[in-house]
Amino acid sequence: MVHQAFRFALDPSPRAERMLASHVGARRFAFNWGLALVKERLEARKRGEPVEVPWTLPALRREWNRAKETVAPWWRENSKEAYSSGLTGLAEALRNWHASKKGRRKGKRMGFPRFRKKGRGRESVSFTTGAIRVDDKSHVVLPRIGRVRTHEPTTALLEKLKAGKARILRATVSREGGRWFVSFTCEVEREPGQPKRPEAVVGVDAGLRHLAVLSTGERLENPRPLQKALRKIARLNRQLARRKPGSRNWEETRRKIARAYARAANIRRDAWHKLTTRLARTYGTVVVETLNVAGMMRNRRLSRSAADASLAELRRQLRYKCAWYGSRLVEVDRFWPSSRTCSRCGAVKGDLPLWERVFRCSACGRVLDRDENAARNLAALAAAVAGSGPETLNARGRDVRPALAPAVPDEAGSRRCAST
Repeated sequence: MVHQAFRFALDPSPRAERMLASHVGARRFAFNWGLALVKERLEARKRGEPVEVPWTLPALRREWNRAKETVAPWWRENSKEAYSSGLTGLAEALRNWHASKKGRRKGKRMGFPRFRKKGRGRESVSFTTGAIRVDDKSHVVLPRIGRVRTHEPTTALLEKLKAGKARILRATVSREGGRWFVSFTCEVEREPGQPKRPEAVVGVDAGLRHLAVLSTGERLENPRPLQKALRKIARLNRQLARRKPGSRNWEETRRKIARAYARAANIRRDAWHKLTTRLARTYGTVVVETLNVAGMMRNRRLSRSAADASLAELRRQLRYKCAWYGSRLVEVDRFWPSSRTCSRCGAVKGDLPLWERVFRCSACGRVLDRDENAARNLAALAAAVAGSGPETLNARGRDVRPALAPAVPDEAGSRRCAST
């Protein structure tokens, strides 16, 4: 049993669209009301008043139940799950801020939660109880909203529900680029997968010039969706600046900008899903490198290209897809010199600047594209490191190579990589 999400585009009627927008607004209202209450209690505590700060979700819910008839007498117009979803988001934001402040949360330091504004950020609402089901292949049912038509068939989920192989846990409605989507988080019973080539090993070198270079020599072009849409987005932003804020033409131009960004995100997501699904279904072992994406985003020359490529999606998607399809994912430490090591003789170059796109080995004379050379090294690492002694440590005292499972012999019985 695994958790899997099924996402469908909606085609709501005008009434259903008003109800969806109302529930999203109710979630935002509950979030902002809870945040204002927390700030008010914190200020009172600073003044020395003995007040309780509702920091957790149960405390926030108690405060909401006491005050909802006064602050929101219209609250019955929407499902109670809309308000609960906003308070859940606030409790999670407060917990993440506190963990980040104490140094218990990885990543960039988080700031204190801010008030949500209509039209800014991701607009969504979640349902965990009530009437949540897939009615047929073209309709879904949501609490208080009722039956909503889908823009695409729901057959993939409907068949599993009818066969008893899936159970809906949560439904999340979101608005992106002017369109409505529903995502069902389900508990799904999946059959054990088997890749087409269980003994094959492939190394994947993700980058900016190419979306990915495989150890087999295959290169996948980077679609660069944001780069291609920048000219249109710039024109629309100039048009937006000429419109009167809040007018009908201003709203229409703003929706066009949102659709342009959403289209770029969809193209990027589609490219990564097609690649990762093919890798997990085909190869028994997939080897990738843990890139320092956060560091690349701090580089003003690479940040836009790195964001456009969304390199972190490679490992994120492979982690669950390899488990689905029965393959094995190996993540190599970022400090291992995959680009500076010769894939033929193993000699390591002292320096290889980023602008140098061709790897030239001074020991054996091999000349090869640097990305393909790195991908071959990643693939060979799965067989070379397996069964070896203690790992080599770098200057920071970290393992430069992961501990891998023993290599699987190929059809000829030799312990070699499929790409060599």
